[in-house]
Amino acid sequence: MASRPRSSRLRRTLLAALVAASVAVPVSGMAHPAAVPAPAPTALAPLRSATPAALAARYATTRNDIRAAARTAADHGDRRRAAALRTMAAPGRHFLLFDGRDGGRSAEVVGDLSRAERVAVLVPGSDTGLERYGRLRSGATALHRELGGRSAVIAWLGYATPATLSPDVLTPGLAEGGAAGLRDFVRELSAAVPAARTSLLCHSYGSVVCARAAPGLPVAAIVFYGSPGTGTDDVGQLHTRAAVWAGRGTGDWIADVPHVRLRLPFATVGLGADPVSRGFGARVFDAGAGGHSDYLKPGSVPLRNIARIVADAPHPGEGRRA
Repeated sequence: MASRPRSSRLRRTLLAALVAASVAVPVSGMAHPAAVPAPAPTALAPLRSATPAALAARYATTRNDIRAAARTAADHGDRRRAAALRTMAAPGRHFLLFDGRDGGRSAEVVGDLSRAERVAVLVPGSDTGLERYGRLRSGATALHRELGGRSAVIAWLGYATPATLSPDVLTPGLAEGGAAGLRDFVRELSAAVPAARTSLLCHSYGSVVCARAAPGLPVAAIVFYGSPGTGTDDVGQLHTRAAVWAGRGTGDWIADVPHVRLRLPFATVGLGADPVSRGFGARVFDAGAGGHSDYLKPGSVPLRNIARIVADAPHPGEGRRA
C-alpha cells in the first residue's frame, strides 16, 4: 500500500515539472539558435573508408563548410555563432560531418581514426549546440588523453538537443530523429573502421537517443551516465548485444528526476526506469562524487572508469549488476 502514495507523489512532481518547463519555453526560445541562417553544406558520400587520404579530403570539405557558415553568421550579426564556428574551423580540427542549419549538426574526431583500435562516440544531452560546443569537445579531448594511442573519440552533435527548461526534456520526442541519425552514423563508421571496438557514451538526455538507436547497432558497449532515464524499463528492451553500463555521480542532481512514464492525451511524459537501479539490469560503474557535468572531467573517477569500459578493461569488482 505504501507504493501507491509514493507513485502519486512522483506523478505530481513530474506534472509540476512539465508545467514549469512549459512556462519557461517562451523565455528560453527568444534567441533560439536555429534562427541563425547557414548555407547548405557540401553533399558528402557515405563514409566507407578511413584511410588517411580519404579522411583528409573529408576534413578539408567540412572545414570549408564551417568557414562558409561562419561568414553567414557574421553577416547575420550573430557574433557569438560566428566566433564559435571560426574556432571549429581552425587547422587541426577534424569533422566527419557538419551542417550549420537548424541549430547545427556536426561530428568531430579527436585522435587518428585511420589507426584507431578503440572508438568512442559521445552523444550529448540537453543545451548542447554550436555556441556551447566547447564543453562537448573538452570531454572528447579528455577521454582521448585518458585512452591514449590507437584510439579516437567522436563528439557527435547529430540532433537538435532539448533545452533543459522545456517540455522536450521530459519526453522522448526529440530522441526519435536523433536516433535515426545516430544509427546511420554508427553503421557508416563500422563500415569504415570494421576492426575497431566501438562504444556509445550517452550523457543525460543523450541516453534516450542511444536507447532508441540501440537495437541491432554494431557497438561493443553502451554507457549511460548522468541519465534521467532511457525511455525503456530495462536492458532487455534495448534489444542489443552490447554490454550496457550505467553510472551516476553522487552529486548529480539528475538523481532527483522522477523515474516514471505517464501516457497523457497529448504526449508520453517521463523517461522510465533509472538506469542505475537494480531492476534496469545494467552493469554499474563507479561515477565518483561529481555533478552532472563532471563525468569527463580530467583526472576524475568517472573519466577513468569510462575509459576502461571503452578499452574493455574494467576495474576488478566492477561490472556487477545493480
